[in-house]
Amino acid sequence: MDCMSLPRLILTLGDPAGIGPEVVLKALAEPGLSSICQLTAIGSRSVLDQTRRQLLAQNPGLNLADPEKINLLEVDLSYLGKITVGQGDAVSGAISFAYLNEAITRTLAGEFDAIVTAPIAKSAWQAAGHNYPGQTEVLAHRAGVEHFGMAFVGRSPFTGWTLRTLLATTHIPLKDVPQALTPQLMTAKLELLLTCLAQDFGISNPSVAIAGLNPHSGEEGKLGKEEQDWLIPWLEQARQKYPQAKLIGPIPPDTMWVGPGKAWLTDGQTTVSDAYLALYHDQGLIPVKLLAFDQAINTTIGLPFVRTSPDHGTAFDIAGQGIARADSLIAAIKLAAELVEQRCRPRAQ
Repeated sequence: MDCMSLPRLILTLGDPAGIGPEVVLKALAEPGLSSICQLTAIGSRSVLDQTRRQLLAQNPGLNLADPEKINLLEVDLSYLGKITVGQGDAVSGAISFAYLNEAITRTLAGEFDAIVTAPIAKSAWQAAGHNYPGQTEVLAHRAGVEHFGMAFVGRSPFTGWTLRTLLATTHIPLKDVPQALTPQLMTAKLELLLTCLAQDFGISNPSVAIAGLNPHSGEEGKLGKEEQDWLIPWLEQARQKYPQAKLIGPIPPDTMWVGPGKAWLTDGQTTVSDAYLALYHDQGLIPVKLLAFDQAINTTIGLPFVRTSPDHGTAFDIAGQGIARADSLIAAIKLAAELVEQRCRPRAQ
């Protein structure tokens, strides 16, 4: 990591059949990004050229970056076949996987400090023979890390308050969640979260809210026994192990998000925690997307480099129409730059 220059970010195009190329062109037209980071896109210039021509033919007033003026690492994959905009398939899946793979290779080689990823389609990856649950798992595998996490960060445009949410389990069926949740897993996720808060946000003595698994956190075993059997005992031990943190919970999942909702929408000074640990995918992401769909950013914690991405998918149904919003991608770029700078601060002192 080069702490003497602006953060060096590499931005993938994501699935070329989705809205990735469109939001990349819109994001790179955003004034001011060049003042906070050195931004390099990785992908195919032909994809960006075709996307720009198509969008401007429909709406000449769109503000899009000129592909010829973008700092681009060219990955020519036209030999794989033709892309059909709005239709993810084996071709688009192979191309998006190659974009990500090359970005990781160059970042691990020290060329970049952070990766910002446009969205991919898991089904297209599967069709191309890449059997990963998502980009997070590829990043962790290539980086050689065993413990990693999917966290979501959003800054409220109404109050300025920052929501930080980590998922204990991610892309697994709901029926598998109780078996996947163990004290060992919770310890690993909590350690990742505490390290992230200190390293990336400068919060060394955080307050962390931890959700229960069952309705009303089990209501003393009447609505589920996981809290009584192991989650509450684990939490008591965690409080002893991490005295620097205020660990609150297990909080009933239906009420845990009341405070964040108020802090996001109306009162940034309301009593809230520095971070929220949700136990499974929808428990964390339904409130995050409800509050912060256009502002939330996915960041992979536990990696040796920064990785962020917008918190939305490929949106094949609107690809090529010029109506995709780049807000989340712009926020992901800005957060990646902030996190790189934050990681550099202790070294600079």
